[in-house]
Amino acid sequence: MDESVVRAGTLKLLGGRLSLDFANTADWHASDQPVETLTSYSELVTWSQHAGILTQYQGRQLLESAALQPLHAAVVLERAIALREAAYRMFAAIFHGHAPQAADLAVYNAELSRMQARAQIASGTEGFFWVWGGAENDLDRMLWRVVHDAATLLTSEELSRVGQCSDGRCGWLFLDTSRNRSRRWCSMEDCGNRAKARRHYQRGRILQESG
Repeated sequence: MDESVVRAGTLKLLGGRLSLDFANTADWHASDQPVETLTSYSELVTWSQHAGILTQYQGRQLLESAALQPLHAAVVLERAIALREAAYRMFAAIFHGHAPQAADLAVYNAELSRMQARAQIASGTEGFFWVWGGAENDLDRMLWRVVHDAATLLTSEELSRVGQCSDGRCGWLFLDTSRNRSRRWCSMEDCGNRAKARRHYQRGRILQESG
């Protein structure tokens, strides 16, 4: 990640799963001062388009509906952030070998109940697949796929491959698909290179002091 301010629609999608990318919508998430990127309902829609949850047309529809229901849009944004934080803490806890907090699981399950009320199975030429009922202008529709993806990950063998960036300020989550599960960084180009530069600097200081 870059240390400059990042907009939700330009965040790097490094998680390998939709739910992990959503959990990473706070910049420097593990630091004492994480940077919120979901600063408005519009930013939530923009990120959802960026992540492939919504088409540009669907995004425009939701923004038009949100303009007519600003209080409802604000509530959806609050729910999205609460879900994001609960998911982040749950996956981080699992990575560190701890059980998720009951309060975080309750937040997630509340959203899961809403999602299940919309979930349907449809059939096509390639088999069966999930679709989402409800009105096209339901302001929380982007959350349904996030919740579904998190449920799939939490109940799959891939859960053991959830990792967390080793940079103590970053803490972004990712699915470690490396053969020997050796991935340490959200990105070698960002946190990995910064760690390498710090090690090089520290070695230089040690050599100077010892000389």
